[in-house]
Amino acid sequence: MIYRVLPILFLFLLSFKPITVAENNDPKLLAANAKASLELKVKNLYNSLDVKSFSMPQLECFSKALEGYYQLKEKGIVQKEILTIVDFSLSSTQKRLWVIDMVTNSVLLQSVVSHGRNSGEEFATSFSNESNSNKSSLGFYATGETYNGKHGLSLKLDGLEYGINDNARNRAVVMHGADYAAESVIRQQGRLGRSQGCPAVPFAIHKEIINLIKDKSCLFIYHPSRTYEKQSKLVS
Repeated sequence: MIYRVLPILFLFLLSFKPITVAENNDPKLLAANAKASLELKVKNLYNSLDVKSFSMPQLECFSKALEGYYQLKEKGIVQKEILTIVDFSLSSTQKRLWVIDMVTNSVLLQSVVSHGRNSGEEFATSFSNESNSNKSSLGFYATGETYNGKHGLSLKLDGLEYGINDNARNRAVVMHGADYAAESVIRQQGRLGRSQGCPAVPFAIHKEIINLIKDKSCLFIYHPSRTYEKQSKLVS
């Protein structure tokens, strides 16, 4: 009887294809596994995000922000474990800026934020990396040093994406406080006031925001722009 079973067992074992070293090192397979792992991590973080009394960012925006943040953190380009997300797909009447502590996975602060005057009125729809465009630029930034300028305490920003926002320093695109970025302006004119391209925030909390995120933290300005996604090396 055993002589009849052995050939069947042998054929059964042969039906399992062993995983070869080549398959283990297949770049496409490795990339697919890494993407699936990141997606799972992002969903888990999103579902457990402690927003306190604040509202949740959109999942799509949050996912893109984390995708770039982890790459920049791994390369040492950003060092602080603070992630600031600006969602320019939302109306300027909404609080569309979040400061997130990545250690505790909690929202520290949420605020309204202005876009550039030539990017749109209530909604930002057009973006540029060009000097004198008076438009906002999308993508990932590393926060730099602070200084006192015409808007008081301000924060320099380094655009990290070539052709998308890398002209930020030359354009003097910085984070600063502004009277036109106050919620009272929304009540008066139905939308927030606009900047010359800077992500301007209310004077009432600009110092708190700047001191939280200064010195090599990650800032991501999001919009579901196909042009941005095609150009960016940091989001898929």
